[in-house]
Amino acid sequence: MNTVINIPGGGKWSGVISRGKTIKFTATEDGANLSLLLYSAADTAERYNMPDTLKAQHTSHLTKGNVLMSDNGRVLASIIDDSLGWHDTISGYISRRLVDERYGKTTYQEYRNDWHRSGEENFAVELFRNGMTVRDLVPVVNLFSKVYCTEDGNMHYVLEHAKKGDFIVLRTEMDVLVITSNTPNPLNPSTKYPTVPIKMEVTAAAPVGEDDHCLNYCPENRRAFVNTWDYTALTIGGMK
Repeated sequence: MNTVINIPGGGKWSGVISRGKTIKFTATEDGANLSLLLYSAADTAERYNMPDTLKAQHTSHLTKGNVLMSDNGRVLASIIDDSLGWHDTISGYISRRLVDERYGKTTYQEYRNDWHRSGEENFAVELFRNGMTVRDLVPVVNLFSKVYCTEDGNMHYVLEHAKKGDFIVLRTEMDVLVITSNTPNPLNPSTKYPTVPIKMEVTAAAPVGEDDHCLNYCPENRRAFVNTWDYTALTIGGMK
């Protein structure tokens, strides 16, 4: 079964996706950015942990072979394919204040669905819909964006990194609550509010084999997968 969801520019989406699925995100135009949060569907107190994910894999960005680890040392999702080679983990989501300052203040009452949404508000709404609050916000992954640091400690946003048709494919290793916000990267210097729709496709994934690239990316990844399999085997109806 193939489920297709279209996330418009400024839009948001959340939902539970079961273990053993692939989630393909595709940019339908140049200049995309999709902010992503992941939580364990069984216990939302377990969620994507940016420091552990980056430290364990000795990187500051994510691409094919990397996994998104939880704060319990388990794999929420792995990246099994990627056309870009770099997705931002360090610049966060855009706030209401920054949207107003950069793109001009808009309100729903005046602009209706064309008003400029922020990641801050989108995440607040979707967290509430799933029984959480803004206290449950954690660092996001900004799919399709490239941000790097120089030796002076400054962060730099790379313009024109993502092109129409670029994609990234996640494989769910646990039942996960996915929350997305299709809002600008906070470091994007453009003065025009980006509105690039994102296509999201969910399909069944092939089983993880012993030669799996994500499993063998580094020893820390294998340990995280084993932790995940052990946890799954102990849950009701779980099967390794």
